[in-house]
Amino acid sequence: MLAAYLQYWRINVLTMLEYRANFIMWFAFSIVYHGVAIGALFVTMRAFPSMNGWSFREMFFLYALWMTGHELHNTLFFNVVSVPEYVREGRFDRFLVRPLDTLFQVLTVPSQTMPDSLILAIVTLCVATGVAGVHVDAPYVLAVIAVVAGGALIDLGISLVVATISFWFVRVDTLRWVVMSLEQDFTRYPISIYTRGVRVVLAFIFPFAFMNYFPATYFLGKTETGLHLDPAVGLLTPLIGLAWFAVSYAFWRVGLRRYQGTGS
Repeated sequence: MLAAYLQYWRINVLTMLEYRANFIMWFAFSIVYHGVAIGALFVTMRAFPSMNGWSFREMFFLYALWMTGHELHNTLFFNVVSVPEYVREGRFDRFLVRPLDTLFQVLTVPSQTMPDSLILAIVTLCVATGVAGVHVDAPYVLAVIAVVAGGALIDLGISLVVATISFWFVRVDTLRWVVMSLEQDFTRYPISIYTRGVRVVLAFIFPFAFMNYFPATYFLGKTETGLHLDPAVGLLTPLIGLAWFAVSYAFWRVGLRRYQGTGS
C-alpha cells in the first residue's frame, strides 16, 4: 500500500510538471478564495470591532486554523467526495475486484492533487499566529500539528459518512452541499454567536467546532462562552478525529456489504 501511495504522488507531481499553467491557475484560485474570505472578515470587523469578545486578529487565527486542517484533508483525502459519482456511473465496482483496500483505492485515484493550498494554509496559519499574538514554543507547535491532523480526520470522517450513504441513495448532492455549507459558513465565526441549537450541532453532531473554535479558544487563552466548557477540550481534537474516522470507516464497511451497484 505504501508503494502504491508513493506512485500515486509520483503521478501527481508528474501531472503538475506537465500542466504547470493549470497548477498556477489553481494556486491563484486558492489565494483569491481564501483572500476573499479573510477580506470579508476584515470588512465585517471594521463595522463590529468585537464579535462576542473576538477581535479580527483572533478571528483571523480562527479561520487559519480551520483552513489548515481543511486543506490537509483536501490534499490527502479529497477523492472520497467522488464516491457518489463513481457509484452513479458504475465505476465503483472496479474497486471491489482489486486486492487493495477499497477506501485506499478511492483515495489514490490519480488526479491533479497538489499540496499548494496546504502550503498556503500553513503560511497563513504562521502569519495569523503572529498577528494574534499567540505564544509559540515547542508544546504549541506539537499541539497545533495534532489539532490540524485531527481536524483533517474530522473532515474525512464526515465526508466518508456522506459518501457511504450514496450506496443506498445514489444521489447525495444535496446532503453534501448542506454539510459543506455548514462547515465553510459557520466555522468562520466563533460558535458563541449562534443559537444554542447550532452550537450543539457544530460541537457534538458535526464537530466542526473542534477543528478551530475550541482549539483557538485554548491557544488564545480565552474563556469558552459558547457551551461553557473548559477551553482545554480543544486539545481533544485528535481523539475526536480518530473516533469519527473509526466510526465512519465501520459505517463504510457496512455500506460495502450492502452495495449492489447501479446496474450500469
